[in-house]
Amino acid sequence: MVGANHSMVSEFVFLGLTNSWEIRLLLLVFSSMFYMASMMGNSLILLTVTSDPHLHSPMYFLLANLSFIDLGVSSVTSPKMIYDLFRKHEVISFGGCIAQIFFIHVIGGVEMVLLIAMAFDRYVAICKPLQYLTIMSPRMCMFFLVAAWMTGLIHSVVQLVFVVNLPFCGPNVLDSFYCDLPRLIKLACTESYRLEFMVTANSGFISLGSFFILIISYVVIILTVLKHSSAGLSKALSILSAHVSVVVLFFGPLIFVCTWPSPSTHLDKFLAIFDAVLTPVLNPIIYTFRNREMKVAMRKVCRQLVNHRKIS
Repeated sequence: MVGANHSMVSEFVFLGLTNSWEIRLLLLVFSSMFYMASMMGNSLILLTVTSDPHLHSPMYFLLANLSFIDLGVSSVTSPKMIYDLFRKHEVISFGGCIAQIFFIHVIGGVEMVLLIAMAFDRYVAICKPLQYLTIMSPRMCMFFLVAAWMTGLIHSVVQLVFVVNLPFCGPNVLDSFYCDLPRLIKLACTESYRLEFMVTANSGFISLGSFFILIISYVVIILTVLKHSSAGLSKALSILSAHVSVVVLFFGPLIFVCTWPSPSTHLDKFLAIFDAVLTPVLNPIIYTFRNREMKVAMRKVCRQLVNHRKIS
């Protein structure tokens, strides 16, 4: 069995989202719209932050990196899902499946650390405004960025190192629309209980740990503001509201899947679609909706793009 290795299975078959062509068509339309909106919205944030000198600050540097990651979140599973909605036989190669899992976990790890970095940025801005530029120096921003990518890579490699050499000899059917690591492990032709537990514990530890760090940071910010002046609480909550909304959108489905002992397949798929399609669209909307400086800069960039197109 071990000698046969995974070469016995060259591809995996997805059961997909639904067998109803009417629902598939509806999902195709909405998924395509949200995917395009996500790509355009996050690309516009990247372009705006890069081109406007007024936005060359730590907060917008981290926001631009979050938008870059959201481009990755949209692109790892959505294009394949949209393409498969056209087809009756949804398949992915073994290498493609491993690559999809690798990038899902890298991007997830990077986004968690970026959200922690953004919470720290808000803490310094609210609680230590006079020291903001000193603490949130370019060196500190690069430290957060390197730490985010290192965390994502290490997390993903640790998840996959014990999986790539598992023997897969059939069946090769995944009741999903993307390669999900726990479901993939269950297809291995060997005892996989311990490995399933390790993978779940790994993901649960990093997601719950990151979430609790963020909750603690919010509590510290609120307590610090209340200690100095209760009048500043509403302003602090206003500044934090966008970040809290993004954190809830990101960690809510993730923690539910990691901690719920046996979620239904339909609920799993709904949460996966929410994370892959809706969250990357909502993030740029949330961060720009209450940020006047960003809205002004984005309108300026849009006008420049339109004028350039007219001239050319």
